[in-house]
Order: sequence, then C-alpha cells, then structure tokens
Amino acid sequence: MTSAGRYPPSLSRHSTPKVSFLVALDAGSDLFWVPCDCVQCAPLSASYYSSLDKDLNEYSPFVSSTSQSISCGHQLCELGSNCPSPGQQCPYTIDYYSPNTSTSGFLVEDILHLISTHSDASTKFVRAPVIFGCGNKQTGGYLSGVAPDGLLGLGLGEISVPSILAKSGYIRNSFSLCFSEDDSGKLFFGDMGLADQQTTPFLPLDGKNLTYIVGVDDCCIGSSCLNLMNFEMLVDTGSSFTFIPDQIYKKVADEFDRQLNASKASFPGYPWQYCYESSSQEMPKIPTLTLKFATSSGFIVSNPVLMIYGTKGAVGFCLAIQPTQENIGTIGQNFMTGYQIVFDRENFKLGWLRSNCQDLDYEDGAPLNSSGNSNSPNSLPTTAQQGGANGRAVAPAVAGRTPSKSSASCLSGLVNLFLFLIAHIS
Repeated sequence: MTSAGRYPPSLSRHSTPKVSFLVALDAGSDLFWVPCDCVQCAPLSASYYSSLDKDLNEYSPFVSSTSQSISCGHQLCELGSNCPSPGQQCPYTIDYYSPNTSTSGFLVEDILHLISTHSDASTKFVRAPVIFGCGNKQTGGYLSGVAPDGLLGLGLGEISVPSILAKSGYIRNSFSLCFSEDDSGKLFFGDMGLADQQTTPFLPLDGKNLTYIVGVDDCCIGSSCLNLMNFEMLVDTGSSFTFIPDQIYKKVADEFDRQLNASKASFPGYPWQYCYESSSQEMPKIPTLTLKFATSSGFIVSNPVLMIYGTKGAVGFCLAIQPTQENIGTIGQNFMTGYQIVFDRENFKLGWLRSNCQDLDYEDGAPLNSSGNSNSPNSLPTTAQQGGANGRAVAPAVAGRTPSKSSASCLSGLVNLFLFLIAHIS
C-alpha cells in the first residue's frame, strides 16, 4: 500500500501493476478503509460517476505480496473480544451517524510508501506499515456515491494513519490541509504549521480527547458581533458545509440578512434557508463571518455563501450554513477555503493561516523524521461515536495535478475541494 508525497500516494507490490484508489479524507473518523473482495460495495464503473474518467478499483490482500492479516488478539482489534479465538482474522464494523450507513470487513496490514523530495533534489522513500480496513460490505450512503473507493480517517484514534505514523516515529504528531479557491488543495503529514499562524486549543469531549472540537466565544457578521453565549464546534473536513446550533444559527442568519442588500429567493432542492437573487454581473457585497476564539483574533470566513447556477449562469446564492439540533456545531470544508488548517495533535490545538496553497512547498524545512523503522453539495457521514446529525454524501472527485516541487519537511499528498486523495494498490 502506498501514500502521500507530492506524488500520488500508492500501495504497491513491484511484481504487479499499480491499482489506483480514490479515497476521501475525513478528520471526523479514524479508520482507513478501501473496497476489498467486495460482497456489497458501491459501483466502481466510471460511467456511474460524472466526474471520473476511469473505473475505480477494489483491493485484494491475496494480490499484494506485502499484505498481512490482523488477528483478533491484536491491540487495535476492537471486536477481538467477540472472536471465537485470538488467532482468527480481526473483523471490523463502523456504523456512521447517517441513517443505515456503515462499512464492515476485516483488518489487514500493508506498506504505506511515503515520498518526500528535499530541496537539494534528493528523494527519500519511507516504507511505513499501516493497518486499514478491507471493506467487503458497505451500506447506506457508501452505496450511492459517498467515498465509493474508500475513506482515509484522520481522527485521533490509535488506528488512524496519522496516529500510526506518529507512534512509529515517521512524522511529528500533526498534519495540515490547505484548500485553495480553485477547488484544489494539499495534505501534509507531520506539518506543525508556521510561527505566525493563529491557534486555539482543541477541547475534550466528555473529559477525553476524542476528536477535533473548538470553543467559539462569539460570531461576527461584518463588524457587528452578536454577543452570543459560548458554544462548541467540530472541525470536520468530511463535512462540505457548516452547521450551527439552532438558536445561534437564527441570530447569525438574521444579522446576515439585515446587512445584505438583496432580494430573498427560494431554490428548490437546496437545503439552505437564506437564499437570494443575483447574477454573475450583479453580485451584492457579501459580509464576512468571523468565529471568535478566546485565544485568537478570530477565524474570518470571507465568503460564507454558495452560488446557485442555472442554465445561463448564476441565478442566486445562499448562506451556506445550516441549523442543527445538536449542541455541537460543525466547521465544514467551505469555511476552510483559503486557509492552511493545522491539526496539531501533539499540542492539541487547531492552527490556521491565510494561504493560496501554492506557496506551501517547505523547501527550507527539516528532512523527514527518520527515527521510525525504514522498513452535489453534501458531506461525508460522520461516525456515531464522533459526529452529529449533519452527515450527508459527497460525489467522487479526482485529485489535481501534481505540483513540480515537493516537501522537505512533511509527507504530503494532493487533495481537491472535497478532500479526495489518490492512492495506488498493486
């Protein structure tokens, strides 16, 4: 199995051709899984998806010479106590919060090939064993276009790829994602961010560091702050859009509406409540939205709307926030555009800095940590243990072109607007 450098990550066995996988990246869950020896999986034909130019594939441990079975006695086998004997192969089942959505199969280990090119043009290859799910049965959203070729969980659980890489000493315990305005982006394993970034601490959930939650002190629309009570939000790359608890949402949306000089409109089929008429030629000034944290000057969202297009171009836009009945909101990917977002798991804090993403080449950074062994507008479902009732589906998408320069300090991979990453198995 191979992954992440400025080149497409790949899972490889030299004796057979590479097999590509298009996996979604999700900070709201832990397990990395791919369709594998399928009993019930999503369609893998390119003709089923409007954005694909080639068929998707499934993994088979019998084809990879480096694949190893994970037994029920392994420390990362959560269902091990249900096995008849410790030596049997470890099964897994993950139920997601979205209705009837799950993945199940068994755990395997294979080699993740990490690539980093240094500023002196030398290239370092690291072979890192990782554990992932051989998903032979998916249900719900995973059968209708949500991550049909697998999902890379980036959560805090011990089984997530960042956790495994950090524990083995291959990377610092951190990663960053950057989303540019042109629907492209980058992923860097081991990135701690830059000195001038703003930060706010992650908060524990029920006394435990289970996921990426931040505390919001207030919301501001333009220069008008609403003097809200503190509330919490999950930072979730797997959610395309942002959700705010009901009562707070109403105050934010009403203030946005008050400041906007535009006629309200209704667009059937879209979930947003505050929509407006406009065109590409006549676009009103959109007020910014700022999430204020106690430890920073604020997280500014310059364009918190989604354009609505008809057959002849733009016909309107909507405030791209939805209310939720949950106590915890969600900062979705649309609020992260134009930022380098750092998930600093080592210091348990979120970092952010304005970026066009093309400048993140890290040519002057330190080499990789070598202490490890060298050998449609919707969202990804969130796990029932970690998420709220906000998850919906994303259509598959293809990663952007590989840039010409590579990271010297981090392990990096390409992502697009919906956080999809190409991997190869052979």
